[in-house]
Amino acid sequence: MPQKYPPISPKIPRMLHGADYNPDQWQQYPEVLAEDIRLMKLAKCNVMSVGIFAWTAIEPEEGTFTFEWLDHMLDTFAENGIYALLATPTGARPAWMSAKYPEVLRVAANGVRNLHGQRHNHCYTSPIYREKTAIMNQALAERYGKHPAVIGWHISNEYGGECFCDYCQQAFRGWLQAKYGTLEALNHDWWAVFWSHTYTAWAQIEAPAPHGEHLVHGQNLDWKRFVTDQTVDFCRHEIAPLKAANPELPVITNLMGTYLGLNYWKFADVLDVISWDSYPTWHDLAGDVEQGIWVSFIHDIIRSLKGGKPFMLMESTPSVTNWHPVSKLKKDGMHLLASLQAVAHGSDTVQYFQWRKSRGSSEKLHGAVVDHVGHEHTRVFHEVTQVGDALEKLTTVVGTSVQPEVAIIYDWENRWAMEDAQGPRNAGLHFDAAVKAFYRPLWERGVSVDVIDMEQELSGYKLLIAPMLYMVRPGVGERIEAFVANGGTLVATYWSGIVDEHDLCFLGGFPGPLRKTLGIWSEEIDALHDGQTNRIAMVEGNALGIGASYECYELCDLIHEEGAETLAVYQDDFYAGRPALTLNRFGQGKAYYVASRNREPFFGDFVGKILAEAGITRVLPTELPQGVTAQVRTDGQHDYVFLLNFTPEEQAVALDGDVYTDLLQGTSVQGEATIAGYGVRVMMRSTR
Repeated sequence: MPQKYPPISPKIPRMLHGADYNPDQWQQYPEVLAEDIRLMKLAKCNVMSVGIFAWTAIEPEEGTFTFEWLDHMLDTFAENGIYALLATPTGARPAWMSAKYPEVLRVAANGVRNLHGQRHNHCYTSPIYREKTAIMNQALAERYGKHPAVIGWHISNEYGGECFCDYCQQAFRGWLQAKYGTLEALNHDWWAVFWSHTYTAWAQIEAPAPHGEHLVHGQNLDWKRFVTDQTVDFCRHEIAPLKAANPELPVITNLMGTYLGLNYWKFADVLDVISWDSYPTWHDLAGDVEQGIWVSFIHDIIRSLKGGKPFMLMESTPSVTNWHPVSKLKKDGMHLLASLQAVAHGSDTVQYFQWRKSRGSSEKLHGAVVDHVGHEHTRVFHEVTQVGDALEKLTTVVGTSVQPEVAIIYDWENRWAMEDAQGPRNAGLHFDAAVKAFYRPLWERGVSVDVIDMEQELSGYKLLIAPMLYMVRPGVGERIEAFVANGGTLVATYWSGIVDEHDLCFLGGFPGPLRKTLGIWSEEIDALHDGQTNRIAMVEGNALGIGASYECYELCDLIHEEGAETLAVYQDDFYAGRPALTLNRFGQGKAYYVASRNREPFFGDFVGKILAEAGITRVLPTELPQGVTAQVRTDGQHDYVFLLNFTPEEQAVALDGDVYTDLLQGTSVQGEATIAGYGVRVMMRSTR
């Protein structure tokens, strides 16, 4: 991958700093709009996402467009050195459209059409909605596609949801016909003979519904794939007139982290830049370190979607999030820390929802740069300005890349299939927790990570971690086998290699296509009740040199060696003495199988040994204090090292012998770096 990418827009080769801005809500308050420009410049904001829900303000009646307010806004931006990501307003359609064309409203799974209201309550398949979207987007493109303030298109807002109307049912059947060709092939791959659910005509097939068919797992899986494909197709439909007017402007839409409803990997080729909306619950009972680890993980997913290209933090709250169970204030320093956390993982922007608090409705109490008091003399405004100051000092970081040697597989379709599996633990498989358990020791040691889906290229990595790879799609087992044979290290776990892409169980023994690489056969898996535990003990003289025992819980895989060597065994229950951790030396590489769900300190001990064995480079060759992580971006000549402290106490980090330049403080650092509580240091060094 390149070590440095061009900026998101050549018009503004700096870190972008801004917010969602809704001038359409303030047309009756011209004094507010004038004041906003002054405040934007004061907060060192240089970009605003404009018009996200402004359909009615742009087209108050069908065919009647009122662009004057938007003309004035964008012209004013241009005069003041502020830029715009101009939105297509399709996230919420106007009431006149719902009244005249009720077909644009979604139909729920129970067959009842929704009333007008909320957001994304529209059918992506509806010909009328697609027609109205094309008219709107073409009008925007022709009028603003070359406006000096416009640097990109913000497509809709947080795509999501599904529709079960007749148009969507028909489209689903067409999608299935294109995929399977014949009903015979579909019935086989869905295992529709189960409960005599064989289909004899395409018209008999309906989307899964609570009052209809919802236990044919292949059908459920294909419906989710269809919903993603239909949403992506609608996104392409939105983009077409924008690119026709000016193909140079990048297109962006804001994703929602690990949102389960859409496979975000399918958007990677459609969008020019990936962005996402981050709303962690800082200062909750789980603790800020826990939040910091999980948010870092999602940043790594978002960056990986475009192969490491810098992404955008499109939305974050500058203060509180009003839809959390508790609207907790950010402590002093947390806003800068969370903002630069995104930059550390590859973001070239820090943006907020929202610039100014809405006066009414459901987001009137959601955090904003400008509070209802209306001036800059607030704690939040001061902290936003601090972020603006910091971003101005990080211009040389723009376009730099992260170069991980480690990848973790976190695959949307695998998640869908596992959620539907009906076993082995319907009380909770806790897939996210299993993935986080492996990610944590990497984060704690300052190791860069890509988070990928199972079909990505593997050759650039030294270590591949694949927790609970329940589904293995065609070709994946072969690519993993080649990765290990060519010298890579694989870590796989219990509940892997169970089903194929149709959610059909592999015949011939688990873990299916991974069996040869791992050198084991999984015969059974024991699911433990909440509160039940077992233990595993490392065998004497094991290859990792670990001498300890660990508690395990929830899932214990009962495996047989088929060429692998046993590193640990179960201590209790009827499978005491059977393998619980194995190593298979395969080709030039190694494949580890973790058969049980273990508690710490297993992951710290195990992953620490694997990293050393695989020769994985840390950002700093030193032990980091608890709650502190290190991330690095590079341009090939200089490394930009981010030290992030997610604890309220000051921490000290021992450095190597290099002389660093602190970009935020403008000082030289050598030997040791201290980091304030909820603090961050950004230091530059020459590449090694």
